[in-house]
Amino acid sequence: MIGALVRFLVSAVVLLVVSWFVPGFVINGIMGAVIAAFVIALLGYAAEAVLGDQVMGMRRGIVGFVVSAIVIWLSQLLVPGSIQVTLVGAIIAALVIGVLDAVLPTPLDSARALNNRPKE
Repeated sequence: MIGALVRFLVSAVVLLVVSWFVPGFVINGIMGAVIAAFVIALLGYAAEAVLGDQVMGMRRGIVGFVVSAIVIWLSQLLVPGSIQVTLVGAIIAALVIGVLDAVLPTPLDSARALNNRPKE
């Protein structure tokens, strides 16, 4: 539970940082980042439920990258006051977020790695 909360808060901070550098990707304040992180997480879980758990995240290849970009773009439709994203902005943001996710592991990633470790 704590790991999921930390990952959620890290996601909100990452969205804020990405919005400073990516053209066409705007987050309106800290509350906008928290709301956008929540909506993106919900859309991500919905995509995993429909398409399977192997489609989300940069480490999942081109399909995961495309699904991440679509999730980011769709999030603006659900919270129009918190996030504004162009299609190009969503693609660049998905790339940057995927790279950051690969470089910065969170406690949830560490727990998954331990659970997926081969039994001896």
